[in-house]
Amino acid sequence: MALLYELYCSVANHTTVALLVATFASLAAWVVYQRLFSPLASIPGPFWASISRYWITKHSWTGDLHRTMIALHAKHGSLVRIGPNEVSVADLNSIKKIYGAGTKFQKSDWYSVWQGRRKFDLFAGRDEGIHGQHRRLVARAYSMEALKDLEPYVNESIGLFMRKMEERQGRAVDMGNWVQLFAFDIIGEITFSKAFGFMEVGADDGSFQAIENALQSASWVGQVPWLFWLHDYLQPVIGNHLALTARNGSLRQFALRETEGRKDRGTDRKDILSKLFTVHKEKPLQFDYNDLVSMASSNIFAGSDTTAISTRAIIYYVLKNPQVKRKLVAEIDDFYSQGKISDPLTLAEADSMPYLQAVMYEALRMHPAVGMSLPRVVPPGGTEIDGTYIPVGTIVGVNPWVVHRNEQVYGQDVEAFRPERWLEKKSDDMHRFFFAFGSGARTCIGRNISWMEMSKLVPTLFMRYDLQLVDPEAEWTEDCRWFVIQKGVHTVLRPRKSG
Repeated sequence: MALLYELYCSVANHTTVALLVATFASLAAWVVYQRLFSPLASIPGPFWASISRYWITKHSWTGDLHRTMIALHAKHGSLVRIGPNEVSVADLNSIKKIYGAGTKFQKSDWYSVWQGRRKFDLFAGRDEGIHGQHRRLVARAYSMEALKDLEPYVNESIGLFMRKMEERQGRAVDMGNWVQLFAFDIIGEITFSKAFGFMEVGADDGSFQAIENALQSASWVGQVPWLFWLHDYLQPVIGNHLALTARNGSLRQFALRETEGRKDRGTDRKDILSKLFTVHKEKPLQFDYNDLVSMASSNIFAGSDTTAISTRAIIYYVLKNPQVKRKLVAEIDDFYSQGKISDPLTLAEADSMPYLQAVMYEALRMHPAVGMSLPRVVPPGGTEIDGTYIPVGTIVGVNPWVVHRNEQVYGQDVEAFRPERWLEKKSDDMHRFFFAFGSGARTCIGRNISWMEMSKLVPTLFMRYDLQLVDPEAEWTEDCRWFVIQKGVHTVLRPRKSG
């Protein structure tokens, strides 16, 4: 027996050693292939990024990918390898090729974790043909024409916002939080004809944290989508351990309750749901009730955060740059004294104010809401980007933060907040490569609504109040969770004129 045991141990030891050697050899071969023989081997980037998804997953987890990508492109140029099969692109000539109308570059599996199992998803749906069909069904509800129907409801929310600011004048106000309360209540007004009541009580109901948790979860899980689908398969047994499922879970249930409530009480308003109900009634097979709820859910999930992030950026950069604030307030006062603007401003009035528009564009250039690349898959036949052949199946993407720091387009002072650049003759290219709302066929469908909210709120706020940062030297914090969320915009307001 002892002899047999020794023989067994010897065989087991040899097997273990053989497995270790085979594993090491496989890993070594993988590294050698990725570094020397992969079609992407010539593209520079971090070492760990070239051999594993760990690098990009880690930075998606820690929330610094927006600044990291700026630094990497500054170091390596227009192409940076950020995964074994993924390349970040800063070549301006390739933007239209990747994102333009009729593109064959489809969204990558990163988006699959956002879509989950729901059929209708304008943001995460990856089939370009289906996306085009879906977008055409709902586009009218978000068109410039629809803004005329929605603007009065925005005025109501602005009125409530100003009353709440009046109650808090002379005291420190977390303006970053208040603009999110404002943006969220407006989503209720324009989608469901009912504010959620957040501004009234000065706090949310936990929705903000649920959205932030889902964003944080999805941003890194999307880098390893197999983990999401394994979790989805095992969820009946192990339970839910990924916050991103709230997008298709608790937040969708919230949207369903509000949609049901809106349907039961009815309204004579021409809100977004009234237009979506019309589409559902006319084309029930193409746009069923679940699809309608999906659109309402997307409004809640994305509409409030993007507008709040952009509004924070405008207010923060104006207050950080006193000379900009003086010029903006002077333009507002000049237009008001001539009777060219109302209180609150109309969208048409705001659009006629050149310096206000320049300030808004510059703030969103400095701080676009999305801080990660918008990943696409190279179609059959491969493609050439900046003189480098990229094979079929490779993931490529453009990061808005990188594009907005391009010195050829925006000048050598790209890190300076200088709205005047948008008033110069060379601004055509700046508008062409403005990436804050995406690009091409996948441009954010809610762009017009978001721009309207900001165009009306910001000048009305600066017309009524003198705003100062509580600590002019303090910097805000940035946390990239797909959206780059800021914290630390604390202000003091003092009245400038009667409302």
